This record gives sequence, structure tokens and C-alpha cells, in this order.
Amino acid sequence: MKKLLTGLLSAVILSGCATATIDREVITASDKAKLSSIIAARSDDEKVRDSSRNPQQTLEFFGITPDMAVAEVLPGGGWYTKILAPYLAENGELHAVNYSNETWPMFGFFSEERIAETIARTAAYPETVAELAGQAVKSTGMSFGRLDQSVEGTLDAVLFIRALHNLQRFEETGGTMSQAIAETSKLLKTGGIVGVVQHLAAENKSDEWANGDRGYLKKSMLVALFDEAGFDLADESMVNANPKDQPGENDSVWRLPPNLQVGDLEGEAKEAAIAANNAIGETNRITLKFVKR
Repeated sequence: MKKLLTGLLSAVILSGCATATIDREVITASDKAKLSSIIAARSDDEKVRDSSRNPQQTLEFFGITPDMAVAEVLPGGGWYTKILAPYLAENGELHAVNYSNETWPMFGFFSEERIAETIARTAAYPETVAELAGQAVKSTGMSFGRLDQSVEGTLDAVLFIRALHNLQRFEETGGTMSQAIAETSKLLKTGGIVGVVQHLAAENKSDEWANGDRGYLKKSMLVALFDEAGFDLADESMVNANPKDQPGENDSVWRLPPNLQVGDLEGEAKEAAIAANNAIGETNRITLKFVKR
């Protein structure tokens, strides 16, 4: 049973359909201990980035409890899936929502073979979750533009962890951000949570600079986009902040670890640039919690 703050479930009429509001979740000491145990049980290689990604604090901030139905946007190599799958295995659900099939060619560097592999990996997400959880888990693999209708209106939370900048960079040509936020609303119950971790652009940067091409987005833009789509900003955190990351006009997030892209530099100049970027560490990130109205 879910843990109630209000002790009540209400029904609202939204777009002509009856939609139940979600229960307000409380993360108990037991939930925190379970999450901590799962995070600690991973391999040393998987834990290397914990100091930058802060999975325990981030998931607690979002209010993710083990009985929730959660979707992970752009699960990628499964770094968070390896935590969420065992955490939600017994009483929750874990779904994947990947970028639309039409988005991948927009990047310009994905081969047809790699795109096909990515689409197939999304479809096989339930098998991946079951393997990581050690048991069958209610799960689906979807993509924007191809939602599983059986999941619509049932989710407690959707997580965008460093996934929004690529949607924004193709918004003008493909409407990718608008589609993603609108379909996220379709997936969530009223009162459902959107958890965002995003490389943060300073507000004094130009909108053109912070359009996602460099990986950075402004907080003000994100708040405005979600507000327009029917979400309220419930809370924000700098748990994933790194004030050392002060990008210049020609910098992108990929200059920093783990990518360490330094352009055409070679020899000692390349080594010096990589050393300097390693000293900065991973990107400065904002962590935001939105709630569907």
C-alpha cells in the first residue's frame, strides 16, 4: 500500500476523462536503507561517478519510493536502471521512454545499424529490467511518438536525467521537446512527478547559446516549458551542482568528464586541456521536481 500524507484519493475530470490523483509519497527510513544498500552493492566501476551523480540524494529528492510506477527517459547504458530495477522490483514498475525513432537521424552521426540497435534495446527493456532485478517486473519499452496506451495515466514519476538538452536542440526542426513534455503529461497521473537533472546554463547566457547544442539549458526556460504544459515547480536542489564548471562561449558539456572532448588539440596541449577539464570535474547541474496539475 502506498503511504499517504493526505489520507485521501480524489478523482478529477481532465480532458473529458476521469483521472485519479496520485498519493503523496513519503520516503521512510526503510526506503532509504533499501536504496542505500542497492547503491552500495554495485561494482566499483559503477560507483566511480556517484560523487557527481549523487543517486541516493537525487532519488530521495524526487520522492521515489519502492511502490511507485516510474519511467526513465533515455535510459542509455542503464546506469540508473541498475539502481531503479532492484529498488522497484517487488512492488513498483519501471518503464523506459526513449527518444522518438525520428529523433536519432537528426544527430547526424548515428549509423542506421546503431539506430536499429537502439530501437531494439528499447523494445527489450523489460527483459533488461527483469535481469537486473532478479525477478519479473512490470515494465515496458516505449519511445516518444509511440507510447504504450496501457501505461498512459498510470505513472507516478517520469525521470529526465541529463536527457532534455537533446530534445531542445531539435525542437525547432522536429518539435522534440514539445512532444516529449506533452506525452510525459499523458503518462502521468494527476499529481505525478517529473524529476529533472540538467546541465545548467547561467541565466546571463544568450538563449541561442543555451539552446541545447552545447548540452546546457537555462532553469528559467525549463520552468516556463513545464508550466505551459501543466506542471508546477515543486522544489529545486543543487545537490548535483559543480560551481567549478564555468563554460565559455565556445565550451560544451562534452569537454568535461567523462567525455573529455578537446577538439583538434594534440600532444602536450591536449594533455593540458584534459588535465584542466578533469580538475573541473563533471558539469554543473540543476535538479528540479515538477508536479502535474
